[in-house]
Amino acid sequence: MVDVAARPPARSAAVHRPRVGVVKFASCDGCQLTLLDLEDELLAVTERFEIVEFAEATSNRSSGPFDVLFVEGSISTFEQVEEVVHLREVSTLLVTIGACATAGGIQALRNLGDHDAFRAAVYPHPEYVSSLATSLPVSEYVRVDAELRGCPIDPGQLLEVLTSLAVGRRPQLPNEAVCLECKRRGAVCVVVAKGMPCLGPVTRTGCGALCPAFGRGCYGCFGPRESANAAGLASHYLRAGDRAEEVGRRFAGFTVNQEPFRSVVVAMDRLHGAHGTREGDGR
Repeated sequence: MVDVAARPPARSAAVHRPRVGVVKFASCDGCQLTLLDLEDELLAVTERFEIVEFAEATSNRSSGPFDVLFVEGSISTFEQVEEVVHLREVSTLLVTIGACATAGGIQALRNLGDHDAFRAAVYPHPEYVSSLATSLPVSEYVRVDAELRGCPIDPGQLLEVLTSLAVGRRPQLPNEAVCLECKRRGAVCVVVAKGMPCLGPVTRTGCGALCPAFGRGCYGCFGPRESANAAGLASHYLRAGDRAEEVGRRFAGFTVNQEPFRSVVVAMDRLHGAHGTREGDGR
């Protein structure tokens, strides 16, 4: 006879694992790969979450619904506008990942120029290319519940978001300057020690001050921190003797479309144009 009392209690119901999707628009896939690069934590993630859509990792497809949807890439075509609206409708939480999804990406440089001229210069038949005149972040079209910045995103911040989702709390993401991370890491300030330009004072941390730690200036891939005085930093470089064109190029990176970096780039372009006009007139 089998001792019923000795049996382990049956589970009344299966533990619910949130359905997770990972999709992309105009991007390089680097932020999606950060999830696969979690290595030691990856198995734990798959135990807590059911990944139902992730083209980088599986051939299985799902059109939703999703408890959590991670979205990489900027919105650059009419089809992408329709798709992101649909994905928002079938997602409980939508999290944008990376500079493209949160700020428009490096491709947002076209927002400051002539889209048709760019398209004609690149493609032999530009009439076949149905792209929008702008490259914009996902938040310009749908509601976003959380965002992870960077190019690519930081694995630690990704884990923080996943952990907060698993336990039901608000994610704790830093909103301070890269300079503070440099101090904590003990990195030598490249501005003071080497006189190098650096966007650390106005850029949001998250990278661990990677570039300054290796002796080069921050180039702002995590975008501006809250209340960043980008115009003040640009004025400092101008007073130090840098040309407006050089200063503008410094801010015209992965988050060029995000304020206040965008305003600096536009202002420096105007200043450069004004200087060029005076030089051409022989003044």
